[in-house]
Parts: sequence; structure tokens; C-alpha cells
Amino acid sequence: MTREIKLGNRMVGDGHPAYVIAEIGINHNGDVGIAKEMISAAAHAGADAVKFQKRTPDVSTPEAQKSQMRETPWGYIPYIEYRYKVEFDAAQYREIDRHCKEKGIAWMVSVWDEPAVDFMEQFDTPAYKIPSASLTDHALLKYARKTGKPIIISTGMSTMEQIHKGVKAAGEENLVVMHCTSAYPCEPEELNLKMIRRSAANSPTTPSATRDTKSDSSPRRSPSRSARAWWNVT
Repeated sequence: MTREIKLGNRMVGDGHPAYVIAEIGINHNGDVGIAKEMISAAAHAGADAVKFQKRTPDVSTPEAQKSQMRETPWGYIPYIEYRYKVEFDAAQYREIDRHCKEKGIAWMVSVWDEPAVDFMEQFDTPAYKIPSASLTDHALLKYARKTGKPIIISTGMSTMEQIHKGVKAAGEENLVVMHCTSAYPCEPEELNLKMIRRSAANSPTTPSATRDTKSDSSPRRSPSRSARAWWNVT
């Protein structure tokens, strides 16, 4: 059985070129200008998409951490204040959307909570990414699934049982399972890429891939037996 899904105007899966997603995350420090520079760099490098992170700070930040003081680019401030400073609002994301269209590159986000899903529904992104840390948040998986968009999950820090339950909660239709080690950067001997084949065997209808956290990775843009999509950190 062919394992493939459609992300925007691209087919991803068996027999298709690797789909390269460049991670921007919150490395823009809340500055749209920096975000646009990173988008341009990703497009120039040939990436298919860029990914950001979208949180609702009051919802996704643990209560005990909100008042903790942290060193940040804005000085020594409460963690919850930092979390708000690295979030973009709707107007800023519209600017990002326009810039991505100008550069011919797709964009998407990791959604960390249900209000973040609601917020993102105003944009035509090709998929929702669920963070490794939220693989056990089955309510979030099901909530994102209700949008009808493809779901990408990553498996960092998770046991096989947690992965099975996460896949079951999300449903295998229009799902990509991304192997992740959650080590930054990840040493080659820790990549454990054989997990990609194990994931493929456990979910025969679901494309499997790797979320690559190696700093010097150079994914091949050609079909391979293992990784059908790459998460390449810039």
C-alpha cells in the first residue's frame, strides 16, 4: 500500500521527493524582520516550507513557571513575559504569509494548545504540527484533527506505547509520524534512524520521516526507502 499525503500542492510519501521543512520556531525573538530574513534564507536553500511555533502563553505555560525569572534578550524578566514577547499576532502572521508567498515557500506552525489551533484557522497552512511534548495531549491531537488538515506528529522523548496511543488518538488518515530524538544538536550515533522503518511497519498507511536536529544536516531531495520528509534545522 502506498503511503502518501498531500501537503499544500506537494505529495509526500512513498516514491516522492523529500519534503524539507526549515525550523524557525521562536528564533526570530518576536521580530518579523528577522523572521522574514530566515524565510528568505530557507527559500534560497531550497526548503519546501518553514515552521514556526504558536502558543497561547497563559494556556501552555505551566502555572509554576509563569513567575520564574529568566535571562532573556530583554533582560531578567518573568518567564510568562518572555513567552509573550516571542509570539506573533495576526497582523504579523499575515505579513509572514505574504512574504512566504512572495518567496514561493509554504509555512506552518506547531500548535501547543487548542486556542492556538483556533487562531491558526484564519490562515491557509498545509498542515498542523503537534510538538513532541504534546504527543500525549490526546485532546489537542483530536482538536487539531477536527480542522481537516493533515497532522504531523513527532516522537521525541516518547515511549512506543505513547507513540501508539498518540497515533490512535490522531487517526492514521492524513498523518505523518516524524522520528525525533529531542537532542539539540543530535550526535550521529544517537539518531537511531531505524526507528523510521519501525514506525512505518507499525503504521503501514502513514508516511514516516525524521525530525532532524543535527546542525550540519544536508538532506537529499530524492526519494529514499526511509525518510520521506525531513525536518531540517537551520
